[in-house]
Amino acid sequence: MQGDISALTAQQRKGLSTFIDSGCATCHKGVGLGGDTFQKFGMVNEPYWKYTLSPKQDEGRFEVTKKEDDKYFFRVPGLRNVARTYPYFHDGSVWELDQAIRVMAQTQLGQELDKEQVADIAAFLQSLSGPVPESARIIPELPISVTQTPHPDNQ
Repeated sequence: MQGDISALTAQQRKGLSTFIDSGCATCHKGVGLGGDTFQKFGMVNEPYWKYTLSPKQDEGRFEVTKKEDDKYFFRVPGLRNVARTYPYFHDGSVWELDQAIRVMAQTQLGQELDKEQVADIAAFLQSLSGPVPESARIIPELPISVTQTPHPDNQ
């Protein structure tokens, strides 16, 4: 991210090039490689659940805003530590990074990536990994809302 191309292996550089050339960087941009916008999941090929095999069809921001234009819009996730933060997507429906890459290429870009392209992008995404802080491994204790039933462990 700071311009030191020697920080990446040859395969990671190839993956970065494929990531950019395929159009992934259009949404996964900035310091966190995403996390700052909302996009429709299934922009090109919909419905997204055909590709993720999601058991429940989440309507995204629509469930909060009730605006038809927000159907199937989700926050574009940042890709830092993405290789370590599975399962993938808003519903945790995909557990393998290579499968998540294929789903994104199909649903968002309308592309079928070959095995080498997927492996190269996965290698690039691996390069975005760093230490996961211990605080990220602790489940936060959230306040109970009036409409929420307490979890049995918290009674």
